[in-house]
Amino acid sequence: MFVHSDTVNEFKSDDGAIHVIERRCKLDIDAPRLLKKIAGVDYVYFVQKNSLNCRERTLHIEAHNETFSNRVIINEYCCYTVHPDNEDWTCFEQSASLDIKSFFGFESTVEKIAMKQYTSNIKKGKEIIEYYLHQLAEEGITFVPRWTPPVSCSLKKASSSSKHPVSAALSIPDSPPKEGLNNEILTSNSSSELVVGTPDDKLDADYIKRYLGDLTPLQESCLIRLRQWLQETHKGKIPKDEHILRFLRARDFNIDKAREIMCQSLTWRKQHQVDYILDTWNPPQVLQDYYAGGWHHHDKDGRPLYVLRLGQMDTKGLVRALGEEALLRYVLSINEEGLRRCEENTKVFGRPISSWTCLVDLEGLNMRHLWRPGVKALLRIIEVVEANYPETLGRLLILRAPRVFPVLWTLVSPFIDDNTRKKFLIYAGNDYQGPGGLLDYIDKEIIPDFLSGECMCEVPEGGLVPKSLYRTAEELENEDLKLWTETIYQSASVFKGAPHEILIQIVDASSVITWDFDVCKGDIVFNIYHSKRSPQPPKKDSVGAHSITSAVGNNVQLIDKVWQLGRDYSMVESPLICKEGESVQGSHVTRWPGFYILQWKFHSMPACATTSLPRVDDVLASLQVSSHKCKVMYYTEVIGSEDFRGSMTSLESSHSGFSQLSAATTSSNQSHSSSLISR
Repeated sequence: MFVHSDTVNEFKSDDGAIHVIERRCKLDIDAPRLLKKIAGVDYVYFVQKNSLNCRERTLHIEAHNETFSNRVIINEYCCYTVHPDNEDWTCFEQSASLDIKSFFGFESTVEKIAMKQYTSNIKKGKEIIEYYLHQLAEEGITFVPRWTPPVSCSLKKASSSSKHPVSAALSIPDSPPKEGLNNEILTSNSSSELVVGTPDDKLDADYIKRYLGDLTPLQESCLIRLRQWLQETHKGKIPKDEHILRFLRARDFNIDKAREIMCQSLTWRKQHQVDYILDTWNPPQVLQDYYAGGWHHHDKDGRPLYVLRLGQMDTKGLVRALGEEALLRYVLSINEEGLRRCEENTKVFGRPISSWTCLVDLEGLNMRHLWRPGVKALLRIIEVVEANYPETLGRLLILRAPRVFPVLWTLVSPFIDDNTRKKFLIYAGNDYQGPGGLLDYIDKEIIPDFLSGECMCEVPEGGLVPKSLYRTAEELENEDLKLWTETIYQSASVFKGAPHEILIQIVDASSVITWDFDVCKGDIVFNIYHSKRSPQPPKKDSVGAHSITSAVGNNVQLIDKVWQLGRDYSMVESPLICKEGESVQGSHVTRWPGFYILQWKFHSMPACATTSLPRVDDVLASLQVSSHKCKVMYYTEVIGSEDFRGSMTSLESSHSGFSQLSAATTSSNQSHSSSLISR
């Protein structure tokens, strides 16, 4: 469904025969709510270019997706022409291509949606054309005269042989049409390629060698033309030549593509005030203490060296204590500092240095790092960095990769650009100490001490973030931060005699209910029930299928007091006792359609059977929950069993709870019910 569009580029020839217009269109896709939630978007953007050639009587329409272009590539082409045998007839051709690289494990779902949308659009094509023909008829327009060249055009042609075009727009037209151009326009484009050869526009050779590196005449031409276009059209700070060159290299010196991603990046930088982040933003103390990364000298090529001890970092703790936005802002500040260090090293070494080297130590990496919201936060950070800091990573050295690393790599690699992926060097165990290892890229004198080197590294050692620093979604919301926890996690209070319950309606059997919750206070019992009829929702709380309205101290009870277990509802999983401070993830493959109730209930300490005297542990536990109140933060999701099984198969290589989850889910075809709860 079309929502809105903005004109990005527009070109008209002097004689009016050629009209090219490029628009950025905002569309509302008819996709499942869950898929939109996982993707994190409500709308998608497409770029459409219309090329009208009145002389040849043709209209070409090209469209491609801008949203998720690094995961899904959609190209559509339409052509209207005059029938060769009957000039009163219009021929229409349409073709499209779809290439799905990766989409959170929902590739088959996306393909089905795309095919459904495309088939629907084709069926509506004739209806839409007839609608506008009727609209023209109602306005009294039944005949449109053919285009004829204006008289002034012939006069311009006579004088064009002695003049070169002076319009900068002609020298770099906004994606000029590939066919149907008259001789005058072709002459203008060909002469624009020669503009670079003039002394005024050619870059100084010493400047290129010192700051930009070796450039071919064509690459130099592209740089000048793109910089000139920015100076004429962009309002605000113009990037330096080094940064413009990064975008050109990222798109193989295709000006149109480089200009597109650069414009998006400049808008993004202005919107988020990225240019001032190093001067105006101070990282929270939690990041300074527990983010195990920092700058450490330079490599043998003079590139700044960034060291990240990812295996020692508590990604879940950082997300829970700070939220995704703070982590993203910190990574952006690291990249901005990297750009600044590249400029400094260029001056120090007397040669162009436009990228940095990153050394990632994975010792200590385990399944905790694969906490789902943490991985989602990582994927978003990668996407933002890829889009706005292209060609800044010169080399990535991954050291001491454990057995669980292939799992993380399977999840992350589809979102990394192919050119960037080629710069990765991965070493398992102590292989980095052998031939072709670390010494080939970093001087012995600056190898960090934790890698058996001689140089003291001041990078924080990381460690677990204390749970006392965790903040609830409400606290983060009060700080006006857009966090994953604001949209993903709900918080609830559990009282003695008043459990918290959520309702999930299942239409298709063999769907998969997944959950992830933390017990923030007290001990609770987690239960899952099934009922064929829907419980009556509370009067003050609106409860829908898989939707709970969260508020401070939220507590919802759904199971009616008159209901009897075994008659009105049944238990589908054994009760699970969860202690304060525990994190619980699990899943349940539904056997029947109907209504499923997830319940968190207050856990009362059982009386000691052998003596009437209370135990010390019981007394301490009762003191901790003396208010008879517990608190949990939870997130649930329902996905189809086929999609769930497909997204887990890549994790089977790791002997962990995740591989057991995959095996349990796969076996559900026989048992129809499966569940795993892992801590």
